Amino acid sequence: LEHPRIRALKQSGGHWRSKSNTMFAFFGFVLSSCTVLTESLRHTSQHINPDRHAAGTFVKALEFKHRLRVCNAYPGTQAIDIYKGKGDRLNGDAPMPYKSCKDFVTPLKSGDKLEFKIGDANAGTFSISDLPNNDAVLFLVIHRHDTLSTAVAFESHVFANLLNAQVAIIDTYKGAAKSEPRIMDAPGKGKNSRSEELRFESVIAVNPGVYDVTLVGSDGKTKAKNSLVARNRESFIILRTGVEAKMGPSYPQELVVYPKLDPSALHSSAVPRVMMLSVLAILGCAVWV
Repeated sequence: LEHPRIRALKQSGGHWRSKSNTMFAFFGFVLSSCTVLTESLRHTSQHINPDRHAAGTFVKALEFKHRLRVCNAYPGTQAIDIYKGKGDRLNGDAPMPYKSCKDFVTPLKSGDKLEFKIGDANAGTFSISDLPNNDAVLFLVIHRHDTLSTAVAFESHVFANLLNAQVAIIDTYKGAAKSEPRIMDAPGKGKNSRSEELRFESVIAVNPGVYDVTLVGSDGKTKAKNSLVARNRESFIILRTGVEAKMGPSYPQELVVYPKLDPSALHSSAVPRVMMLSVLAILGCAVWV
């Protein structure tokens, strides 16, 4: 059987953002021809009728729903807290441990700052420059910047509003070990399993279904494995985590998949037997800004 083909698609709704300073670095990838995007997220309240007090008007400003998705890929035993501004702790009384992700529904605006803290210590700050002009999932991951220091780095992405399930594949591992991610049909009676190589720093679209995701090392052995239950109109994250630290404890390569859905959610619709992958964006270069 032929492997499913991958084809490039244009994506206008999502992109990666990066930023760096002396304390921590934001490592970013650029979508189109390595063009640096100076503004990562943009949102403009659109007033079709600027005179809101006009008698009999039925036009109002457009309001968009922005869901913030945060993953903690910073290796360590201590959990992190996320603050919007100085006093609004988004995660409440439940700090986020290593390899955890969480969605937050909170009003966001251009200029907001998200502060990440470990106890009372400030680990890093992420600034929102702009917001998109549509409903969107805004993804942000905090991870280790390098193997030598304890500095943090951030990567961000805006998921486009599409029918298909979208999956962002991100490599936050720091170390010499080399692995490639692969996706395949989960084993099942009467199914012909297909396998496809994935690329880090890319976003793909998949048909609804149950899949296995693996990390295959340069020696051909499986280093990590997880499952993905894909559903239409949902956005998913696959993270390679871990660090081969020069100082302090090291953490092995692992795969984090979020969100984790129950396969029974797919029973109401037919699951295609053939896995189809469509690359939405392959990020071909990295820059420091």
